[in-house]
Amino acid sequence: MASEVERSAEDGPHSAPLVPLPENGAPPQGAWQRWWSEPAGGREVLQLALPLVISTISWTIMHFIDRMFLFWYSQDAMAAALPAGVLSFAVFCFPLGICQYVTTFVSQYHGARRPKEIGAAVWQGVWVGVLATPLVLATMPLAPLFFNWAGHEARVLQFEIVYYQVLCWGAPGFLISAALSSFFTGRGQTRVVMMVDGSAAMLNIALDYAWIFGHWGFPEGGIYGAAMATNVALTFKMLVYLALFLRRKEREAHLTLARWPLDIHLFLRLLRFGFPAGVQLLLEVTGFTIFLFLVGKIGPVELAASGMALNVSMLAFMPIVGLAMAVTTLVGQYLGDNRDDLAARATWTSLTISTAYMALLSVLYIGIPDLFLSGYMAKSTETEHIRRTAVVLLRFVAAYNLFDALNLIFVSAIKGAGDTRFVLITTVIMASALGFGSLAAVEWLGAGLYGLWTYVTLWLWCLGSIYLLRFMQGRWRTMRVIEPALQNV
Repeated sequence: MASEVERSAEDGPHSAPLVPLPENGAPPQGAWQRWWSEPAGGREVLQLALPLVISTISWTIMHFIDRMFLFWYSQDAMAAALPAGVLSFAVFCFPLGICQYVTTFVSQYHGARRPKEIGAAVWQGVWVGVLATPLVLATMPLAPLFFNWAGHEARVLQFEIVYYQVLCWGAPGFLISAALSSFFTGRGQTRVVMMVDGSAAMLNIALDYAWIFGHWGFPEGGIYGAAMATNVALTFKMLVYLALFLRRKEREAHLTLARWPLDIHLFLRLLRFGFPAGVQLLLEVTGFTIFLFLVGKIGPVELAASGMALNVSMLAFMPIVGLAMAVTTLVGQYLGDNRDDLAARATWTSLTISTAYMALLSVLYIGIPDLFLSGYMAKSTETEHIRRTAVVLLRFVAAYNLFDALNLIFVSAIKGAGDTRFVLITTVIMASALGFGSLAAVEWLGAGLYGLWTYVTLWLWCLGSIYLLRFMQGRWRTMRVIEPALQNV
C-alpha cells in the first residue's frame, strides 16, 4: 500500500512534483532534506511562490521607478504621488479584497476536485469589479475635499488631486484583473500570473518614461502621464487575463464562458466570506492613509522622506507578499483535500523562508541604507536633509519587518481557510487604533515624525502577534468556504 506521503504526491491538488520515497519506504534522511522535499515543504512552497514573488516584485519595481521618475521631474510631484496613490488604493481596496478572495474559492474547489465550479466562482469576482467601478468613479469630485482636509501645501495639493482623479479611471482594469488572476493563482498556475503581471509592469515603466517626460511622441504629462501609464497597463493586464481565461481548454474544463451570468447564491457566498477580507484591506489602508496625511501636515520634507522609506520597504517586502499569496492557495487546496496537517506545514514553511529574508533586510536597512536610497539622489543635489531623515525611518522599518511578515503569512493562512470573521473583528479594532491613535498623537500630544513612526512600529508588533496566536489556536482547520463545509464555518 502506498504511504501517506506517496498518496499525497500522486493524488494531491498540486501540480508541483514531489520527491518520492525510496523503495524501502524510509523517509528522506536529514532535517533539511525532509523540510525541502516533503509535501508542503520548501520546494513545493517555493515552486508555487517564486512566480508570484517575481510578479509582485515586477509591479512594485514599476511603482518604485514611477516614483523615482516623478522625483526627477518634480519633488512636489513625488511628494503628492504617495498620499494620492494610497488614497486611490483605499477607495479600490474594499472591492479589491472581495475580488482577491476568489482565490480561496478557486483553490478549495481545485483541491476538492470540482473543476466545473471554478469558472462560476471567478465570474462572481468579475461582477464585483464591474458593479464597484461606478462607485469608485463617483468619488472623483470629492478629491479636492480630501486633500484640502489634509492641509498639504498648495503646490502639492494640485498634484494630488490630478493623480487621484486620473487613477480612478483605472478601476475596471485593477479590480477585474484581480478576479481573473485568481483563476490561475488558486490552481497553482503561478507562472501565468508572473508572465502577465511582468509584461504589464514593463509596459507601465516604458509609458512612464514616455508620458512623464514627453518622449517618443508623447506629451510631457508629469504626474498626469504617470497615472495614465498605470491605467493603460492595468487595462492591458485585464484583457490578457480575460483572453487566457476564455481559451477553449478552460471553457471545456472549467466552464469559463458558460458560467458567466451572475449566480446570486454563489455571489452572496463570495460576499459573505470576501466582505471581511475587503473590510480588512479597506480599514488598514484607511488607517495608513490617515497616518500619511498626518505626516504631510508635519511638513513636505517629512512626507518626502516617508515616501522614500515606504517605497523602499514596499519594494523589498514584495517577496513576502508573493509567499503570502502562495500560503492562501496552498491552505485552500489542502483544506479542499481535507489535509489540514499539510496546510499547517505549508504555512510554517513559508514563515521560515520569510523570517530569514526579513532578518537579512533589517540588517541591510541599518548597515547600508544608501544602497536602497541612492536612486532618489541621482538627479538632485538639494535633498540631503530628506536622505538623512529617510535613513532614520529605515531603522523603524527594520524594527517591524519580522512582525509584518508574521502578520501577512498568518492572516493569509486563516483567510485561505475562511476564518474571515476573526479577521474582520481584529481589523476593526486594530485599524481604528492605527487611525485614531495617529491622529491623537499628532493633534493632542504633539508627536513629531519619529513619534508617529514609533507608534506604527508598536502597532505592527501587536498585529503580527495577534494573528500568530489565532493560527496556533487551530480553529481554521475545520473551516471551508465551498458548499459541503459551510456548516463548519
